[in-house]
Amino acid sequence: MTTKKHILFIVNPISGTSRKQSVGESIGKAVDGTRFDYSIVATRYGGHAYEIAREAVRSGLDAVVAGGGGGGGDGGGAGVAVGGDGTVNEVGRAVAGSATALGVIPCGSGNGLARHLMLPMDVRKAVEVVNAFTVHELDYGVINSMPFFCTCGMGFDAFISMKFAEAGRRGPITYLENILREGLKYKPETYEIEDGGGTFLNKAFLISCANASQYGNNAYIAPQASMSDGLLDVVVMEPFGVMEAPQLSIDMFNKTLDKNPNIKTFKTERIHVRREKAGFVHVDGDPVMTGADVDIAVVNKGIRIIVNPYAEKARRRPSAMQTAFSVFFNDIINARAEWPRRGDRPGLHEK
Repeated sequence: MTTKKHILFIVNPISGTSRKQSVGESIGKAVDGTRFDYSIVATRYGGHAYEIAREAVRSGLDAVVAGGGGGGGDGGGAGVAVGGDGTVNEVGRAVAGSATALGVIPCGSGNGLARHLMLPMDVRKAVEVVNAFTVHELDYGVINSMPFFCTCGMGFDAFISMKFAEAGRRGPITYLENILREGLKYKPETYEIEDGGGTFLNKAFLISCANASQYGNNAYIAPQASMSDGLLDVVVMEPFGVMEAPQLSIDMFNKTLDKNPNIKTFKTERIHVRREKAGFVHVDGDPVMTGADVDIAVVNKGIRIIVNPYAEKARRRPSAMQTAFSVFFNDIINARAEWPRRGDRPGLHEK
């Protein structure tokens, strides 16, 4: 007789734009009761998901591991985050470095990690992925000791994350409203960027460090990012004009942002950024105030995550038509000015 695995579903009842009234019922109908014992806990305040998950690791993990015999024979239980990127970050922080796997049921407003992992947006179909219980050891990032699983950054995207948090309403329309309202006011900053290859000064609209490929809502800030390569994708968006903004938006949603001449990218295990002054960074979309100096690093294979064994991985890449259109329109932009070749390291001046 096979011993059942134990799964804890943590539900954020106010996450994002989705309604949670039927989530518990959907989970109950879809979870494989022959393989799993499960329970559902709702969060009551910010940080509660982390507390619940840490307690599950501390008090329940031994029993889960002993009873699991999970993927690869090393055992483990699973904490499944039902909610948006903030809930996923809390649960991920709690289980990182343990034998407990992180699963995701996307119900939030961005679903950046879920979309990168190509999880179904439908609750019942996402539970079917949990039922399959395919677990991989994947990377996560750390910014000034704060773990992140999708992206972190500074500059305009951190500024918008702060405005988004202040807005009181959630969802992509609110986000877009803030971008349109605040974008014309934002002034690029000069950053000192240091990695293993040297130190560079760069005037930039934003700097993003990506463990996964997108912010959420299929906005691909780092379309080439992988969660299994032991590297972060650093994206530097340099200042651009009004005429170039539409193409940047198109490239972001077409998975071709790395082909835009205003974008400079490179991969690294760690990076140190010195800003002109203290300010906000964003950690998986949530704004956090930090000092002028920011350290960001990858933790290779530091978290166990339930992945989608049914995913069509080719869909992560842009289609031939998307690539062709991007190259065509960006060549027009390139014709207007001389730009560094794609793949060149960013940096206006090397120190």
